[in-house]
Amino acid sequence: MSNTDASAEKRVTGTSERREQIIQRLRQQGSVQVNDLSALFGVSTVTIRNDLAFLEKQGIAVRAYGGALICDNNMPAAEPSVEDKSSLNTAVKRSIARTAAELIKPGHRVILDSGTTTCEIARMLRQHTDVIAMTNGMNVANALLDAEGVELLMTGGHLRRQSQSFYGDQAEQSLQNYHFDMLFLGVDAIDLDRGISTHNEDEARLNRRMCEVAERIIVVTDSSKFNRSSLHKIIDTQRIDMIIVDEGIPVDCMEALRKMGIDVILVEN
Repeated sequence: MSNTDASAEKRVTGTSERREQIIQRLRQQGSVQVNDLSALFGVSTVTIRNDLAFLEKQGIAVRAYGGALICDNNMPAAEPSVEDKSSLNTAVKRSIARTAAELIKPGHRVILDSGTTTCEIARMLRQHTDVIAMTNGMNVANALLDAEGVELLMTGGHLRRQSQSFYGDQAEQSLQNYHFDMLFLGVDAIDLDRGISTHNEDEARLNRRMCEVAERIIVVTDSSKFNRSSLHKIIDTQRIDMIIVDEGIPVDCMEALRKMGIDVILVEN
């Protein structure tokens, strides 16, 4: 085993991380072998086969004798940093945020998920009054510091620096005694059949909890997220109440969403 492989093994602490690293190897090599992965991660071949079966179900890999091959069309993109995300589609995100902020009225209780689009929503709330907002996003909370008419609640929990978001049992438990009018959910990927998904398992779990305590689930995303999937599913597409997206959304996706009874609000590119 190389030094690189040994260090990779030490970094892996759970199923989610191991599967993420298997995806990285598929992306780099095009294929993986069960025995190699078993030795690398120090787990049984049965565990690795279960991992590959999961990735096959997600449309990421196709199992072959002794291993698996990459499915290029459905391979999740590597997760960018918050800084990288902030520089992408900025004008569109601000248009989406402006439309989202107009839905928030005095007396509303809202959840702003972590993310760059929800951070733009937070910036739009500086003139709002009598609003309660809870967030798991450190950048979102910072954007609300000057919003004197917004009572800010934080989920707390463990900080995930890659996304500047909090997660974990504390974050999930902080939601259980609340009921919110709206959840503004930022997502990494939307596939109409596979649902709404994100890169991180812990964030997906927290997002599901947010969906449970919100009256309306409003997805805020730019059109580049469509026809893509990340590793960890949040909810089925049909559970969305509204989606605010730019005009670049594929026509077939827009029509399918509306047939599901989902309100699709378009903003200019």
